[in-house]
Amino acid sequence: MAELFNNRFANRKAIITGGASGIGLAAALRMQAEGATVTVWDVNEAALARAEAEGLTPALVDVTNPQGVEAAMNSAAEAMGGLDILVCSAGITGPNVPTWEYPLDDWHAVTNLNFHGVYYCCRVAAPLMKSAGYGRIVNMASVAGKEGNPSAPAYSATKAAVIGLTKSLGKELADTAVTVNCIAPAAVESPIFDQMTPEFIAYMKSKIPMNRFGTPDEIAAMICWLASSEASFTTGACFDQSGGRATF
Repeated sequence: MAELFNNRFANRKAIITGGASGIGLAAALRMQAEGATVTVWDVNEAALARAEAEGLTPALVDVTNPQGVEAAMNSAAEAMGGLDILVCSAGITGPNVPTWEYPLDDWHAVTNLNFHGVYYCCRVAAPLMKSAGYGRIVNMASVAGKEGNPSAPAYSATKAAVIGLTKSLGKELADTAVTVNCIAPAAVESPIFDQMTPEFIAYMKSKIPMNRFGTPDEIAAMICWLASSEASFTTGACFDQSGGRATF
């Protein structure tokens, strides 16, 4: 882990979706180490148990259920004494097949989690933060949402949608102390690789000029800056972490 900022998140309360593994877990552990109270949401009970052993507060939450999201977020905010930070990191890749062969069930599954799930979380968090007078929302997009990856149409489309939602919500809240930003990484070596074919993983690496994958800790560092009070003049933006891949 990179050098920590002592107590940067003192008295801050955070919810991180997909927070029991990968990028979400790296961000949760760093925020906790820098003083935050962190609740991690996930659907993987074994991973949640491991996160709890690290001192994080686990919650079994399916972000594709809007009523469940609302109940869980209100409950977590009450238990923690507020909600200052939301990081939407939950996501899946879906199969690696051409658009015309993409199974409809998989299309809907990827859309429901990667995009609808982010929207459900943001629509509950935004008014909570607005009424409290402070907030940070960080959504996980992808370079695929900017460039489009062949044989990953659902993933690419949903990450583009996350970028659009982030920009829209950021402008809606621009006259408040609530900021909304997203991050567009290239491929990051994490458990999400288990959902991809070796051929697709190799393709993604071939597109990165640094000729390596990102790490969860590297993405967590940017998440934590955007989630901090330092990023007070930054909203409605998409930040690349692509090892040189991004071209715009």
